Amino acid sequence: QVQFVESGGGLVQPGGSLRLSCAASGSIFGLYNMGWYRQVPGKQREGVAYISSAYYTTYEDSVKGRFTISRDNAKRTVYLQMNSLKPEDTAVYYCNKNPPTIDWGQGTQVTVSS
Repeated sequence: QVQFVESGGGLVQPGGSLRLSCAASGSIFGLYNMGWYRQVPGKQREGVAYISSAYYTTYEDSVKGRFTISRDNAKRTVYLQMNSLKPEDTAVYYCNKNPPTIDWGQGTQVTVSS
């Protein structure tokens, strides 16, 4: 069982930036394909960015060019740098494997509002 602890969310104005972090347990973290996901109330959780064990990255269309996913295997941590934030990016953000397991963390709230 892998545990994920997300942090770094907060309230930011449109156009601002945030950097999310996700610390994962598990000694073989480097072998995991990882992803960042987000969920707003009443909607399904959606994937926004993915990074493979070989560091290949893919992004959902609405965040391409604004979000950057990265990882530090030595720290067992995956990051999401979010720039040019928009109100529609408001959500609770989670990390998990890709494809995700049932072991979701508590997530971190991101609110983009003036």
